[in-house]
Amino acid sequence: MMRLARSVATAILLLSTTTFGFAANKVIIILDASGSMWAQIDGKPKLEIARESLRTVLQSVPGDDEIGFMAYGHRQKGSCEDIELIVPPQAGSASAISAAADSMKFLGKTPLTAAVKQAAEALKYTEDKATVVLITDGLETCGGDPCALGKELEASGVDFTADVVGFGLTADEGKQIACLAENTGGKYIQASDEKALQEALVETVAAPAPAPAPNLLRLPRRRPSPPSRNSISCRASSWPKAARMSATTAMPGRSTRPTPTARAVIRS
Repeated sequence: MMRLARSVATAILLLSTTTFGFAANKVIIILDASGSMWAQIDGKPKLEIARESLRTVLQSVPGDDEIGFMAYGHRQKGSCEDIELIVPPQAGSASAISAAADSMKFLGKTPLTAAVKQAAEALKYTEDKATVVLITDGLETCGGDPCALGKELEASGVDFTADVVGFGLTADEGKQIACLAENTGGKYIQASDEKALQEALVETVAAPAPAPAPNLLRLPRRRPSPPSRNSISCRASSWPKAARMSATTAMPGRSTRPTPTARAVIRS
């Protein structure tokens, strides 16, 4: 009995740590706010497409996900230091992120490598699982090496992932930053228009991460107790011959149910 009690206690503890102890996803979205975002796709500025896509996709983000928002190139022209965490990671941040993107200016350069590093640090990537989603329409312009950074973050992070969305980039341009995603186990997604950008954001931001299956502990089966000397079997084959005959002999129009004299008594 004590062995069974210990097994049950272990199972409850295991369930509490695997099923109910999942931490919420923590993600920082980095938006390229450099001057090149004024270029148009299908007659519409890329910055407007990015704003509308963010607003649409963030509405479907799981409510307990902690989403933050960072941008670069939105305050100064020609500065490689213009990187800002505008909305810290928190649950229910969709409206704050949309408002920040709507009021943002698109002015400067593309220090994407430094921005990803700052986002990883804000997420405490060396201590917790962390994901960064970079939306960029250009390549690094401040001397950073995104490929080397990907290797560094992968080596020193607990569970760090960088997903990169190349918005309006050519295939050759995409190859130069895809390594950032590949070196961290993330995805590089080429988005050539508004529909493709929304689909990329759904895949990287809105899709909930699959929860691992709980590691259930199989409990040992209880062995049946041996019958006591004061108990008799309920099987008809073990009844006395007179009882079997009484139970199987029926009067015309009567039920074949055993008579009271043929009932078994359990643990008398």
